Amino acid sequence: MSGIVLSAAVRQNLLSLQSTAALLATTQNRLASGKKVNTALDNPTNFFTAQGLDNRASDINNLLDSISNGVQVLQAANTGLTSLQQLVDTARSIANQVLQTTTGYTVKASATSLAPTGVGPLGVAGTTADLTNAGTNSLNGKTFIFTPATGAATTITVSSTVAAGNVNSIDAFNDALSTAGLGLTASLASNGSITLTSANDNASQILTTGNTPAANTIAISGTDTATLVTPAGGVAGKPLADPNSQTVRASLVSQYNNIIAQITTTSQDASFNGINLLFGDDLKLTFNETGKSTLTVPGVTYDATGLGLGPLAAGTDFLDNSSANAVITKVTAASNQLRSEASALGSNLSIVQIRQDFAKNLINVLQTGSANLTLADSNEEAANSQALSTRQSIAVSALALSNQSQQSVLQLLR
Repeated sequence: MSGIVLSAAVRQNLLSLQSTAALLATTQNRLASGKKVNTALDNPTNFFTAQGLDNRASDINNLLDSISNGVQVLQAANTGLTSLQQLVDTARSIANQVLQTTTGYTVKASATSLAPTGVGPLGVAGTTADLTNAGTNSLNGKTFIFTPATGAATTITVSSTVAAGNVNSIDAFNDALSTAGLGLTASLASNGSITLTSANDNASQILTTGNTPAANTIAISGTDTATLVTPAGGVAGKPLADPNSQTVRASLVSQYNNIIAQITTTSQDASFNGINLLFGDDLKLTFNETGKSTLTVPGVTYDATGLGLGPLAAGTDFLDNSSANAVITKVTAASNQLRSEASALGSNLSIVQIRQDFAKNLINVLQTGSANLTLADSNEEAANSQALSTRQSIAVSALALSNQSQQSVLQLLR
């Protein structure tokens, strides 16, 4: 106050006491908050630098939630792949059971060629090693044309002349049939005619004459007219089914179809938080606060259709080993797809987990850097508080001493 006059000594001690009180208040604030920089006024450079570090740590920490969700999405997909692999393995096991059951037909389809005919050598039957009897019987030069359900027709010529497509022994005939994938075997009858029979793996196969393609059928034509064999109680050119075996196979078809249905539902259920990497969804993750560091995990559609699998029909599929092997081929391809996707998924999961750990460590680095700029040393501040308390006490005493001269004047006035 301007109306009050203080001596120089009193004013000096008062200023010292005020300074000590201000320092003591600052120290006590640091002890209470744990920080030596609480506002921009304390240290603008450290305050705003620490604030920037804290903001970045907070932004990255917010991203950790989405990264954690991404890890769970990948884990859900991985769990789904494991289950799908087990289901596919079960489907393959069912198909393999077909190969272990008895043949589905008691009699397989067959056809016979004309026997050698004519006067003299023309009518002499050949042998398994020489079908044409050194090119002298009527089979020499005869052709067999086999038209499968799909693909090109195959022509086999019985001839003693060595040339492409020519055969003159049962072994050579069977080799040609096998190479063409026709599912037929050839044998020589006692009269010199050639019998063509569906192989065990193609026991459900039908034989016809002519050159018209048909499902699961081999059409036979050529210059050597083939005659279809009629089994007892059956139809010419068609196999005779074994009812008991076909019942077992129909049951296996039903089991297989149940597995196929589960493959689709399992694929649809492998989602987390609305994202399903096994049913066409993509996963995009952001790893830094600027949005420039990202990872996109492409989804796949691994229901039964996406894996190239589908339900079978009783009475049409699993009738013989050939149809079972066709299913096994598809199931094996599906298994390979799943293994490839599991490998890719595992790689992406490793990347995400590594980036997750990196983000956590980076947050710690940023927060530590911020703390280094703003945190107070509690030991130092405690010592300062004690020293300032002592200084304050001394200042109060000094102020009292400086007032004693004025108190003496007061005594004289009394």
